[in-house]
Amino acid sequence: MTHAIRIHETGGPEVLRWEEIAVGAPGPGEVRLRQSAVGVNFIDTYHRTGLYKLPLPSGLGVEAAGVVAAVGPGVDDLRVGDRVAYVLGAPGAYAEERVVAAARTVPLPSDIDDRAAAGITLRGLTAWYLLRRTYEVKPGDPVLIHAAAGGVGLIACEWAHHLGATVIGTVSSDEKAALARAHGCDHVVVTGREDFVARVRAVTGGAMLPVVYDSVGRDTFHRSLECLRPRGLMVSYGNASGPVRDVDLSELARGSLFLTRPTLGDYVATRGELHAAAAELFDLVRRGVISVAVNQSYPLRDAAQAHRDLEGRKTTGSTILIP
Repeated sequence: MTHAIRIHETGGPEVLRWEEIAVGAPGPGEVRLRQSAVGVNFIDTYHRTGLYKLPLPSGLGVEAAGVVAAVGPGVDDLRVGDRVAYVLGAPGAYAEERVVAAARTVPLPSDIDDRAAAGITLRGLTAWYLLRRTYEVKPGDPVLIHAAAGGVGLIACEWAHHLGATVIGTVSSDEKAALARAHGCDHVVVTGREDFVARVRAVTGGAMLPVVYDSVGRDTFHRSLECLRPRGLMVSYGNASGPVRDVDLSELARGSLFLTRPTLGDYVATRGELHAAAAELFDLVRRGVISVAVNQSYPLRDAAQAHRDLEGRKTTGSTILIP
């Protein structure tokens, strides 16, 4: 029998249960995967706590890598034995096997192993749409990346540096500061010890920034707006410190600022978009521009501990679960 992590109620990591599940045959447009590595992302904690509502009971997880074990009707471009990764779709990646939509999978190159794929695909595609689509970073742009030592942060720092940006990042400790610098962050701010707005002002000579990438949320949102130049863009794409409440739109009048809350699904809505984005990401990994920093791995049944460490800011880079 196949096992999976499921929740029957929302709450802390203790609500995660290791259960036996039945996995049926794939239907039209679907494949059944034997999973070898599962990505852990902050969105999983939002689902677990109820910040993002799910019908209960439910699985968790939106990303994994593995091998195609069975192919449903109408799937012509995948075969049993193919290695793939997938992102998005219905939560349920915390499982030994599962059925997923073939359209949400991407083929894995032979030089990208399954653990690397589970640790980088969702985070890397997130960095891709942030830097290449939401705001197209150009050579010479100064940019601020919050949580620069996190899973998306490290990739975004490397990618932005490759694009010629001056990268300013925030982290929570000296250890994370060293990690961010090693991944292309030019100026690192240890929060709690230094004001990131003052550092941005110093680095830019008072000109401030065209864009801020903020996955932290409540603790950084309002101060991040102060970092923007006139007509600058605030990209709020996460809530690690809690959701942003009661936004006063008059704050944006200070410089005719722009605010967006993007999601990956809107940038890879078609199979063609998804495959093109993944190809760009995997090419940069292959060329050594982006490194794969899977710094934590846990047995799948210990997902609760992975959540505790992620929310406790004890992790860096990417975290995966091993079925």
